[in-house]
Amino acid sequence: MEKTPSLTKHLASLSTAVPYTSATRHSFLKAAGSGTLDHSLLALWLSQDRIYAAHAYPKFIGSLISNIPFNSKDSFGSTEEKFNQSIFKILLFSLQNVHREADFFQKTAHKWGLNLEGWPERKGTRNYTAEMSRISNSESVIHGLVFLWAMEKVYLDAWSFVRDSTASGPTFDISSEAVTPTNAAILSLSENWSCPEFVTFVDDLADLVDSLGIHPGSAAWSRSEEIWARIVELEADFWPTEEEARCSE
Repeated sequence: MEKTPSLTKHLASLSTAVPYTSATRHSFLKAAGSGTLDHSLLALWLSQDRIYAAHAYPKFIGSLISNIPFNSKDSFGSTEEKFNQSIFKILLFSLQNVHREADFFQKTAHKWGLNLEGWPERKGTRNYTAEMSRISNSESVIHGLVFLWAMEKVYLDAWSFVRDSTASGPTFDISSEAVTPTNAAILSLSENWSCPEFVTFVDDLADLVDSLGIHPGSAAWSRSEEIWARIVELEADFWPTEEEARCSE
């Protein structure tokens, strides 16, 4: 039997209407990596990511879990039951992980003086969370899993870029008294979303998506391409600009 080509590798290789670099090399990320990010802009972004992680993400994952096609006719050892349980396992891990991250946000904000209160919800945040709700409630769990992998893949690449940038910057010497609270917070954030455990999680999601049996030329393959392009667009819009931080203060 011919092996189905990797959907995730195909998606990651696509040229999208909004360039991938707009999501993973945004001016916010470049400033974060160079040690020049404004403290209030980091606070604005973290306040929006808290909305995503603490509110929208649990609802998204919960909806996907409810749509797993469990069937009482499937025996414990059946291929269908084992596959559905593998979906449940990774979605359960996603929930546990995002709960940890929400707590991590609060501790990071408190430690480095990032005020997360009082910021208005950005249009980019509303668009992102609305799409998460729509996908998880109106499309199949297969499309939801593609959406989930795409979100986490872009996040990994974006924060890996920041981590790699900070590695060569003297302003990120944590042992130095000159390191600012902003840059210390950026170090914590970039390490969180580029650590080996997160890489493994994203790889596991990719393996799961590639095992869904989505074939080139199928409607599901084309829909996955649309989902990927939309994620890139949403991620690019999720990073705030300096002008927003000044107008929101």
